[in-house]
Amino acid sequence: MDNFKLDKPTPYYLQFYSQLKKMIFDGIFKPGERLNETQLAKDFGVSRSPVREAMRLLEKDGLLTADDRNGFVIYSLSVKDVEEIYQIRMSLESLAVELVIDEAAESEIELIEKQLRETEEAIHKGVKETEIISLNETFHQLLVEFSHNSQLAKLLEHVNVLIHFCRVLNFKGDDRAEVILHEHRKVFEEIKKGDKTKAVHYMTEHLKHDAEHLKGVLKAQETDESSR
Repeated sequence: MDNFKLDKPTPYYLQFYSQLKKMIFDGIFKPGERLNETQLAKDFGVSRSPVREAMRLLEKDGLLTADDRNGFVIYSLSVKDVEEIYQIRMSLESLAVELVIDEAAESEIELIEKQLRETEEAIHKGVKETEIISLNETFHQLLVEFSHNSQLAKLLEHVNVLIHFCRVLNFKGDDRAEVILHEHRKVFEEIKKGDKTKAVHYMTEHLKHDAEHLKGVLKAQETDESSR
């Protein structure tokens, strides 16, 4: 917590919210771990009130769950959660792909292509995994943005935090970044051609592969924990 500094113009609870969320995504707090409000306030050198408010926001996001001792534990992603989240993604992001073909300007298509080049360069440079995850998110965000359907964006926004949680785990394993980039390129090439059927097919396949890989990661973690 030594590097954490308060920015006075921003409400303290929002600063703690952002910091705690980052710590969860970075793996500093582990799934199933109980957060102690008093200890966190002590670590950050503040009162308990802003920490409590931050934790309530994280509960709304789905990253914390209330326990029976009036505290919170870090959300543990389950196989069932993955199946439900990816069912939503397959439906909404397939629609986004179709709308991009219909609605996106040529300059927006070029921006998607530029983003893919930047991702490839970042992988070759060996940048941090967090940067690759961010670039992966950007590809999907651009598709939603360039669909020019604000309601679609709002629907996905409701599950975006959990989608990010999935992405962090989904990068576990060798060559995941290259595999994901290859699948993104296949989707994009069909978008450029204006082939909705193939673009939707490749997006659906990409998300199915993601879901299966993620379920494998979760099952491996369960096996590892049970053998300890």
